[in-house]
Amino acid sequence: MTARSDGDLATGISSAISPLISTVISRRALLGASAGLALAGCAASPGTETAVPEPLDPQTVLLTGVIAAKEQMVSLYQQATLSDADLAATLRPFQQRHLAHLVALRRHLPEDAPSAPPGSPAPVASTAPDISVAFLRDAERKAAAARSRQLTDASPVLSQLLCSIGACEALHAAALGRLR
Repeated sequence: MTARSDGDLATGISSAISPLISTVISRRALLGASAGLALAGCAASPGTETAVPEPLDPQTVLLTGVIAAKEQMVSLYQQATLSDADLAATLRPFQQRHLAHLVALRRHLPEDAPSAPPGSPAPVASTAPDISVAFLRDAERKAAAARSRQLTDASPVLSQLLCSIGACEALHAAALGRLR
């Protein structure tokens, strides 16, 4: 047995395998297959693509905001009726009109729009401060004033509804001013 160096061994193996590789696979075929695999690997990687959320419809955004504000108003009336039993019967029609507004507004929401559940607002905690008629009047006045700013993003049909709701809120503010 003769001792061979590592260089001689590598040369011997390479010279023995080289004719097999060159006859079986050409360089062009090897490069083509490598490029194809690399391209397929790039196209198949799902983790590199980020899903861009679809922008929300301005009309839907407006509606959900108005609905949330209306639910807050109904909650204020509910809290006021709980804090003053004498006023409860007087304030009930105001609250009922706001509930009717909520029903009308929800009809304009698309089916897949994010919204609060269609039920009545959550009960108000008994530890909340009392709501006065003056506070309700101010809330109605602010809500009525907000309606004109909301018309810029509203469709013609929704604009009519918002104008009607704003007029009702303005009348509420005037009527609450006479209650004292």
